[in-house]
Amino acid sequence: MSGPVDVHVEEAGEHGPLLLCLHGIGSSSAAFAPQLAELSSCARVVAWDAPGYAKSPDPEVPLTLDDFADTAAGLIRERGGRGHVLGVSWGGVIALRLAARHPELVASVIVADSSPGSGTDEDKAAGMRARATELAELGPRAFAEARGPRLMSPGAPDELVRRVVDTMAASVRLPGYAYAAESMAAADLRAELPSVAAPSLVLCGDQDRVTGIEASQAIAGALRRTAFVIVKDAGHLANQEQPGRFNAWVLSHLRITARIPESPNRSRFPCL
Repeated sequence: MSGPVDVHVEEAGEHGPLLLCLHGIGSSSAAFAPQLAELSSCARVVAWDAPGYAKSPDPEVPLTLDDFADTAAGLIRERGGRGHVLGVSWGGVIALRLAARHPELVASVIVADSSPGSGTDEDKAAGMRARATELAELGPRAFAEARGPRLMSPGAPDELVRRVVDTMAASVRLPGYAYAAESMAAADLRAELPSVAAPSLVLCGDQDRVTGIEASQAIAGALRRTAFVIVKDAGHLANQEQPGRFNAWVLSHLRITARIPESPNRSRFPCL
């Protein structure tokens, strides 16, 4: 990467710690609508469209996992120097690389429905690399309709399934998706996870059919300072399918790691 990469972000909240949200490989900042709406009373929530996704411009050169992590690091620096990083799926892989690569910037890590990377298995890596060709052949809409429904549990509401499919169709395009897929295919974080010093929270939907509980357990088991949570009645997108439960765990984590004070206010997330 020759220089800084511009990205579009959605932001909510004026007080409290910075919470940077990194979406999965088939999504955008729209995936974090429940976090932007609910956690912004407690934190400054920033959700990116990764380079080459949704409203962010296409990268001028291919990007590696380090490049995505460095771009996220730049967003933290621009907003005061330290932040809590929430990553879903591919975003979790970026968050963990960010925490290992820029420990001075990461106050804590929240990793949801993720894995140590597709590079841990040759078949998974090959399947990840094949996705760019599939997107080129099908186009974003058909690609999203084929892949999107599996990201939720079988009992997910039709409205949520439609929203996830629509978000994917509006977010993914080449070459950004191909760079993201290659970064995931090449990633194997197993050796570096024990070096992550930041406290962490690892969450996984109990019905995640994409990365699955075992992959999240592998992350949690390798990290030094972590808590592991199963989110009931959720698939791969636990933050969207069960936002109330998910946000409550994130808030609990932030209360400990960022010392967010309790308040007598009776709102759903009484922070300020």
